[in-house]
Amino acid sequence: MIKQDIVHHVIERTGLPRTKAEAAVDTVFEGLKEALTAGERIELRGFGVFSVRARKTGIGRNPRTGTEVNITPGKAVRFKPGKELHALGNGASPES
Repeated sequence: MIKQDIVHHVIERTGLPRTKAEAAVDTVFEGLKEALTAGERIELRGFGVFSVRARKTGIGRNPRTGTEVNITPGKAVRFKPGKELHALGNGASPES
């Protein structure tokens, strides 16, 4: 699914014109980006949690050459699925 698919779903379910639906989806994504940039946790009940965590420094290997590569410390966005989304991945119905 791409962003335009989400816009299309918003149009179908709300009847909004395309320009307003695109603006709504863009606004939501911008809000999510701003919150993650600020290091905030985003919890979407029934869907999951986005959080920013520190990434450890270390030594990795280039798979092609086998040479060691330094991995710099940084931050990474992590996603933990909620119960309903996790149940879908296991083949169970969302109600169980």
